[in-house]
Amino acid sequence: MFKHVFLTGPPGVGKTTLVKKVCEALESSGVGVEGFYTEEVREAGRRVGFDVVTVTGERGHLSRIRDVAGSSHGRREYTVGQYVVDLPSFESLALPLFTNVRSADAGGRKVFVIDEIGKMELFSQSFIRSVRQTLDSSSYTILGTIPIPKGKPLGLVEEVRSRRDVKVFTLSKENRNSILQDILAALRNCLKQTS
Repeated sequence: MFKHVFLTGPPGVGKTTLVKKVCEALESSGVGVEGFYTEEVREAGRRVGFDVVTVTGERGHLSRIRDVAGSSHGRREYTVGQYVVDLPSFESLALPLFTNVRSADAGGRKVFVIDEIGKMELFSQSFIRSVRQTLDSSSYTILGTIPIPKGKPLGLVEEVRSRRDVKVFTLSKENRNSILQDILAALRNCLKQTS
């Protein structure tokens, strides 16, 4: 049986939007939800980057377009396409969430959100270790997102995709509005096994 649920699909298909809907439904039924989302940042209608946003609303930079990012002050620069990844900002917001998960007694049913495990996040070795530890933990069920396979495989993404304890739903424009109940049912199944 699986104990984690991941969504995949092309960029812009609505993975984060669906994750938020799932979290709202879970919280309204009494399930504890922790973790983070990745959100687009737009200025004057133009996407200038991405932020990492915790379930409780704390926000930090994940990346910015080079002309918006400013200087890296001599630090090594990590880039994905036109985006400069702000690794210190990402790690200072996301990593403590994993530490809290590992140190807490789950005390009932809890879901940990990881949106997403993608190229930008994978520059952090600490993030990779934390994801693996949380996947192996018996206390939490993960609701996460991973990119569709494209180009060179991403090690941790393929590892997640091939785990026997992970159920992967592929989102498309055709099914994104009808798949919510299937995802909730899968998560509730996972939670029954972890409680």
